[in-house]
Parts: sequence; structure tokens; C-alpha cells
Amino acid sequence: MRKKQKAVLLVNVGTPDKAEIKEVRRFLSQFLNDKKVMDMPWLLRKILVNFIIVPFHAPKSVKLYQQLWTAEGSPLLLNTEKFAILLGKALGENYRVFTAMRYGNPMLKKSLQQIKEQEFDELVVFPMFPQYASSTTGTVVEFVGKEVQSWEVKPKLHYIDQFYDFPGFVDAFSQNIAAYHPEQYDHIIFSYHGLPLRQVNKIHPQISSVKCTCDKQMPAHGSHCYKATCYETTRLLAGKLRLNNDRYSVSFQSRLSKNWLSPFTDELIKELAKKGARKLLITVPSFVADCLETLVEIEKEYEKLFRESGGEKLVLVKSLNNNTQWVKAAATIIQTKSC
Repeated sequence: MRKKQKAVLLVNVGTPDKAEIKEVRRFLSQFLNDKKVMDMPWLLRKILVNFIIVPFHAPKSVKLYQQLWTAEGSPLLLNTEKFAILLGKALGENYRVFTAMRYGNPMLKKSLQQIKEQEFDELVVFPMFPQYASSTTGTVVEFVGKEVQSWEVKPKLHYIDQFYDFPGFVDAFSQNIAAYHPEQYDHIIFSYHGLPLRQVNKIHPQISSVKCTCDKQMPAHGSHCYKATCYETTRLLAGKLRLNNDRYSVSFQSRLSKNWLSPFTDELIKELAKKGARKLLITVPSFVADCLETLVEIEKEYEKLFRESGGEKLVLVKSLNNNTQWVKAAATIIQTKSC
């Protein structure tokens, strides 16, 4: 009897093809015009994105991407592709691993077309975001669902919508942090990518995200609340690392306005410096592959901010990337989901 052939589709947010103005404009336009990313009326989104944000933000973004770029290209894409190769070896011959970006290349639509042409029995869609959010995992699930719905021969479809609490992920991430010797630092910051408060509130409209006590414990309504799962991720990691509550903080980075999840990482850094912290360690459990937000925003911009605020040393814990233990953990997640 023929063994079932399974496709695994790894999906990350995306990256420009080059650190050049034309490519960055194209990437930002595609990214920000997604209704799940900019959740506002269609006309307002089109005006805001295409006539204000992209024209004015693209030149600044180009300079940031130029700091990030390597001789091989985008670290996010390179890390994802290296991880995919190792994951394929770990999964074995009955699986074939594909990569895609929700925005940019390799295009999600083209990767799905390749999968369609090979008529796999099963398809495991693995958005590479530990915590669920409508603007990340949600938009991937929606896109894939619409595409596969039109196929004549449909594979059995599995989605891995989040994995922040999967033991293998927690073990891999905590050991990655431990390798930086957190005991040698004055404080540890668990920094997560921010989201607009309105997007978080849509998950549980009856309870304001500002008033929710998910920073203390996981509430019944928090299973797919981004804020709640970020705090739960931190509690799981801190428990593994045996950190006392006063040794670490949770914050959110990359905000576009004050109406985003707080506390804000940049403001927390300045506050800790004023209180006398001289050595900070920052880890980013909402990322499994290093990218602009880790290698530039934290490692360069926040490190400079900390020194200017009176601190001496800020160190970024690099993401899991192609960490061997993370590869094994991801393989187990996929095998469990597709069995």
C-alpha cells in the first residue's frame, strides 16, 4: 500500500527582493494593503497606504533594509530556507517541505501551485508565528483556504495556528536564552511584536485588552488572544529558566501609534537605564527567524538608545533560526498534526 505523501508549507511574513526603493515600495504596498493588516474601510486604507504611508515610509525603510542585507540577501529568507532544508531531513521521505512568504517572494500563490501540481495526499500549513494573530497567521489561513477551495483534487488540510506552548518550542527557546547566561544581566526583556489594540480587542470584544489581567494568568478567553499568549509564552520560558518575577519584563516593539499594545520596548529600555540597569538582555519570542525587527530595531537601534540613556550593554538573543533542537521540535509538531 502506498504511503501517504505529505506537503509541508512554511510561511513567514515576507521581505523585499532587494534593499532598493522600488522593491521596498512594492513589498510595503502588498503588505499594508492586506485588509487583515490594516483593518479599516477599503477606501481609507487605499488612501492611507498608497498615498501617505508607502511614499513617505519607503525611503526610511530602504535605509533600514540596507543595514540588514547580507551578501546572500535577506536574513529572513535565508534563515527560513536553511530551516526548511533541515526540517525536510528531519521529517523523512514521506514529507516534502516548501517555503513561502505571505508578501513578496517566494510567493505563497506559486508555492501552492507547485503543491497542487504534485497532488499530495495531505498539506500541513505552518505559519511561522508562535502566537496567533489575525494579521499574521489569520491572513495566511484565509489565503490558503481560498486557494485550495478551487482545486479539483483537495488534499487533507492541516493548519498549525500557533505553537507557543508546545513543549519542544519552549525547551528550544529557553535553552537558546540560557546560552546567553541571563544571570549575568541586570534585567531580561521579553519583547514581542506589537499590534493595534483594536485588533486584540476583536478577539474578546466583551473584555478590553487594557483591562484584561492576562499579564498575571491565562484567562479563559485568551486561547487565541495575542496579548494573552505573549504573556503566557513569557511565563513558560521564565519558568524553564527559573527567573524570579523581578528579573524580567514583557514589552511590545515596532509600534506605529500610542494605541498599540504596551508597555513599549523602547520606553521600557529608557526606564530601566534610569533605574540603574547597566546590562540588558533582550529576547524575542514572537520571532523564530531573525529579521529587520530583531537585527536592526533591537540589536542596533535599541542598543544605541540604551547607551544614550545611560546603560552600558544591550545584547539581543538571536532567534532560533536553524537551531537543531528547534528543527526537531517543529518536526514533532508537524508529525503530531498530520498523523
